[in-house]
Amino acid sequence: MGAHDPARDDDKGLAGLGDLARLAAVERAALVAVIEASGAFAPDPRWRAAFTAVPRHLFVPYYYVSGVGGYERRWGESRDPRTRERWLRGAYEDTPLATRLRDGELLSSSSQPSLMALMLAALRVEDGDRVLEIGAGTGYNAALLSYRLGDAYVTTIDLDPEITESARAHLAAVGYHPTVVTGDGARGVPERAPFDRIIATCTLASVPRAWIGQCRPGALILAPMATGLVVLTVRDAGHAEGRFLHTPAFFVPLRGAGRPDAEPAVCGGVPRRARDSDLFRFLLALTRGTLDPQEAYALWEREGMPGRERYGITVDDGAAWAWLDEPEGPYAWPLPAP
Repeated sequence: MGAHDPARDDDKGLAGLGDLARLAAVERAALVAVIEASGAFAPDPRWRAAFTAVPRHLFVPYYYVSGVGGYERRWGESRDPRTRERWLRGAYEDTPLATRLRDGELLSSSSQPSLMALMLAALRVEDGDRVLEIGAGTGYNAALLSYRLGDAYVTTIDLDPEITESARAHLAAVGYHPTVVTGDGARGVPERAPFDRIIATCTLASVPRAWIGQCRPGALILAPMATGLVVLTVRDAGHAEGRFLHTPAFFVPLRGAGRPDAEPAVCGGVPRRARDSDLFRFLLALTRGTLDPQEAYALWEREGMPGRERYGITVDDGAAWAWLDEPEGPYAWPLPAP
């Protein structure tokens, strides 16, 4: 047998692993700098250490990039070292990554890291808090939570067993072992309750009653809704209330029984400047089924094109409604039954 020639390892898809590890560290540091520049860490700078330590690329061994002819699959175990490098650099871009598709439908993704950081900082966790994550995804967000709080304090749930199996494997490979549950996230995880924080990574039509009942008084629930992010404070098992953050947020819907897809609104007669406005589309999504687009437009104009932070959600003994400025003010709209 001849001497080992490292240059030949490219033919086996093995060469460059050391280089990839070094490149990953450089790219991860660059991503953390981008997140820091965005201001996402400002409310809780302790999250910077988590994003510095947890390797995102190991949670996305492949992902899909939209192209002219559909989706291109990028794979970390490609035989081509240039393809592997492109996969790695893409894993550390501050963008969401499509990780699971079925018949062209996006089922799961790794969220934009700066948005993840903003959400985690807004969750205001403290040592000893028990956190439930709705939507396990790749496991990356659960790993960040586990780094910060410890495995014993983190539970993540997803409806799809393939997703939870994959997330569990990714987490174990990086050394984290939070509780990963396969089930309907709308029902929470009662056997792990009570929780101090619940964070959802999927869009809701309303806040599931089970989540509120599984929280301690004073707990926070952070969830995407109507292209925004609402932060609710739980008063007791029947009451929670809070406002939206200013930032836009787009996630795949919460899946499971009893949650039909919303029909797109027909905006005939609404001026183009409103149809093109992210803030008007937020109001339209929040009031769908209650205000028609023309009514929503009249309110939007009358109130000076309000930002997301002027809106809020109240859940009170089973009833749930959205509101502008004040829970008992003149503008309030019922939400679907949770």
